[in-house]
Amino acid sequence: MNNTTLQLKIKQRLNKLASNDYDNIECWQIVEAFNKAQVEWCRRNIHGLNVVQEGDEQSTRRIDDLQILINTQPLTVVDKLNYFEAPVPANYFDYKRVSIKGKNDCCDERDFVVYLADNGNLDLLLRDKNKRPSFDWAETFCTLKDNKIQIYTNNEFEITSASLTYYRQPIKIQIEGCTDPYLSTAAAPVISATEVPCEFKDDVVELFIDETVKIIAGDIESFNQYQRAQQAVENNN
Repeated sequence: MNNTTLQLKIKQRLNKLASNDYDNIECWQIVEAFNKAQVEWCRRNIHGLNVVQEGDEQSTRRIDDLQILINTQPLTVVDKLNYFEAPVPANYFDYKRVSIKGKNDCCDERDFVVYLADNGNLDLLLRDKNKRPSFDWAETFCTLKDNKIQIYTNNEFEITSASLTYYRQPIKIQIEGCTDPYLSTAAAPVISATEVPCEFKDDVVELFIDETVKIIAGDIESFNQYQRAQQAVENNN
């Protein structure tokens, strides 16, 4: 869906297509609210806090709606004695899995199964012989801390390659000729030079439009439009 249609749909639902009052909606407000709506919708549906309580990949619809955000990227890991560490990508949004290959002095490289663990259970996991990293069983665990992934080896092996599969941040829309709400300052407004449409398919964009209308209607205290958008968001999730 192009951004012209997107703006028309949002203004129509806000009843602002022919308004000349103080509630006119600027294009930068639409950009900011739409990008906020994308993030809120993605967080809610990945976690499962929607009306049908479905998280990511719990139904074909969730798989279909969210697959565009799944990305796999190699990790450059650094040896930290009993674990290897790598920063998460700049566009990281939510964890899916870590894949690694490892070897030791005795055996050739092999694929490992990596589980995501809680930082609070770290000492217990390293102490428990059934749960700590094992080269023989080709199993280990990783943790997330300080925007870094820490993959534990217990000094049993070294990691030869690693990759992270994750949900990336949705791409922010931009409207050409519109003030960029993220780069602008009061003293130096920045105008978007390119048109960046929403990357999601049109039926999902329709949901984002209702989310956007709900956000803007709340900002301008338009109660009727807020209620209508809220119902549409819940009914179509």
